[in-house]
Amino acid sequence: QVQLVESGGGLVQPGGSLRLSCAASGSILSIYAMGWYRQAPGKQRELVAVIVSGGSTVYADSVKGRFTISRDNAKNLVYLQMNSLKPEDTAVYYCNVDLKYYSGVDIDSARYWGQGTQVTVSS
Repeated sequence: QVQLVESGGGLVQPGGSLRLSCAASGSILSIYAMGWYRQAPGKQRELVAVIVSGGSTVYADSVKGRFTISRDNAKNLVYLQMNSLKPEDTAVYYCNVDLKYYSGVDIDSARYWGQGTQVTVSS
């Protein structure tokens, strides 16, 4: 059906940068929204950034001015460029995609989650 594969996490010092990528593949007909969420230990998962098909974006207040979300519609890719990273950005980051796909029987809508990638900001 549909698979999401994330990459780009790792360990970085405060003030550093990382770029996350998420590739969606499978029987995809169209993608409406592509976004990134994160979950720190002991905290609830929270929205980081989302970009819709028309290009509009939404960011969490905590990352505005530091993170940039972008997408490649032709390749079903979404990126999260993270600059000026802080220790409080440490979390598992999850890709989320809202799409329509062909199930083999009908056209269905669904949201899919990636497996998560760890981002650790520490000196």
